[in-house]
Amino acid sequence: MIKTNTLKVSALALFLSALLGACASSGDSPSGSPQEIQEVQSQLLGDMLLPQGARLNGTDSIIIGRGNEWVGRAVVNALQGSTDVYAFFQSEYPKNGWTTVTAVKAKTSILVFTKADRTATIEVVDGSLGGPKSIIVITSSPKNANVLAPARK
Repeated sequence: MIKTNTLKVSALALFLSALLGACASSGDSPSGSPQEIQEVQSQLLGDMLLPQGARLNGTDSIIIGRGNEWVGRAVVNALQGSTDVYAFFQSEYPKNGWTTVTAVKAKTSILVFTKADRTATIEVVDGSLGGPKSIIVITSSPKNANVLAPARK
């Protein structure tokens, strides 16, 4: 005979497992083989490389254009921890022609790169329990965008 406490504990464990599974969802990511995913991400992000196995989160990203001319924000879920992701960008982007403007390693790490007439700001933070190990936010914009400060009244 199953005791009531055992049944309650089992039901609670099942509920928590389902809840964690729902939290681990990564939004609308490209699907398919690793090669197909890499190809789609390369078409969207151009020469902005991503760490191995990283996946674009389509739900939270705003990408206007494609290839080396895109602007907007790409949110990426990474399999590596934030320290490894930070090291990846710091190492690989200069090899691909990007110039480091600034790099700050902290709880929320920030790297800023320029290449030709583009600027890329990369934020790296630790992921959540049951989700990706780290989250990368890449903001891409023209380098010398004509941005006006709001007029003071």
